[in-house]
Amino acid sequence: MSDWDFLHDMHNEGYSSEQIADAAACGYNPWEVSYIDIDREWVDSQFPASATDQAKKTFKSRDGFPYSTLEQAEIFHDLIECATRHFENTGRYLQIWGELGEIYAEIKFGLCRHGSHKEGSDGTIAGKLVEVKTISPEKTNDHVLVKSQGDFEQLLIVRIDEQFQFSGKLFNRSELKGGSGKFLRGQLKDGAGYA
Repeated sequence: MSDWDFLHDMHNEGYSSEQIADAAACGYNPWEVSYIDIDREWVDSQFPASATDQAKKTFKSRDGFPYSTLEQAEIFHDLIECATRHFENTGRYLQIWGELGEIYAEIKFGLCRHGSHKEGSDGTIAGKLVEVKTISPEKTNDHVLVKSQGDFEQLLIVRIDEQFQFSGKLFNRSELKGGSGKFLRGQLKDGAGYA
């Protein structure tokens, strides 16, 4: 008997196709729900409400849609694979550097992004407003410019090299050059940062 035979049983017992699809996605049959709920209650009892609330607040993506960090990591790897294949096939890069840099920042640095189109910063890391700038393989220099009028407290520079390897470094705003001009300049020196 297969682990998935319960899906056939559900069909025979008159469950809707939507209920069957939900059960297939979750990997358990409806008559196991009472056991799962008991386990969920036990898990919830082990964590204070404030920790649960903080976890829900921390793991939100743009515009409040929840996401899984595991799913985000899989998407990140899929995008890199797609960009690599496109380059190998055409000799041209896909222009998705900013999004790749921000997804990398979510996974590696714990960036919690703001809603779409918020100016001044891309999100927060450990409660500080952060602007993310990505250096693509097409660029030969290792510096970025960021508008000084932004409300960010830190700048995260992400470097993507020709082999689609990522590195990044977080700078405090006070470490950036050009404090009196329209732009601030940050520089990721070769060999600096995190893999």
